[in-house]
Amino acid sequence: MDKLKEKINNLKADAEKWQEKSDELADRIKELEQENLEKDHQIQSLTRKNQVLEEQVEKLETDLEEIKHTADESHSLKTSNDNYTKKNQVLEEELEEADKNLKETTEKLRETDIKAEQLERKVASLEQEKEEWERKYEELTEQHLAAKSELDEISQQLEAI
Repeated sequence: MDKLKEKINNLKADAEKWQEKSDELADRIKELEQENLEKDHQIQSLTRKNQVLEEQVEKLETDLEEIKHTADESHSLKTSNDNYTKKNQVLEEELEEADKNLKETTEKLRETDIKAEQLERKVASLEQEKEEWERKYEELTEQHLAAKSELDEISQQLEAI
């Protein structure tokens, strides 16, 4: 009888441990989902920044073409030509800086995509592990119910004696 009580107590303790583990895993999944959502927001932000930079590059390229065209037309005027040359140089530097920023943003976006894929794989793995824990918990619950039923049966038999 004492062994049976001890076994039931052990099963209860195991069930509580598994429930705690399940709760911990559920919390971890929520954390990972939140991180994933934050990464998605970061990706969207970087995508928007990338679009803005591309628009700036296009604008700068357009401005550069206009300056070159104006410089060709006003070639006879040295002062105008000097001004356009200076503007052209500044715009090229800005274009190089914008291009550098675009490359950095693109690289960060790639890294974020990779991290997001890794997190998605990790979430899938954790979900699978959670399902295993839930299955084990259900098995333990069934064993607990069977043991309880057996204990009740033994108790009834002892009372009948």
